[in-house]
Amino acid sequence: MEIYYFMIIGYLILSWFPNARDSFIGGLLAKLVEPYLSPFRKIIPSIGFIDLSPIVALIALRFVVMGIAAVLDFIVGLF
Repeated sequence: MEIYYFMIIGYLILSWFPNARDSFIGGLLAKLVEPYLSPFRKIIPSIGFIDLSPIVALIALRFVVMGIAAVLDFIVGLF
């Protein structure tokens, strides 16, 4: 999950540079990251030019990973 976390951050950094998302790497990251970010963009409106949805998406991803780790730790602790 750390790799996906850094992919989202890389995709956000590419948005700061003109035409960077049109490159091969930008297109590849868009195909991998946009399906996860799009539901957050529908819920959280942007404030001017600032899109807060990726920040919320990163926080949600972190909570999901922590939750899965806690459940797996609990299951392993039972045996």
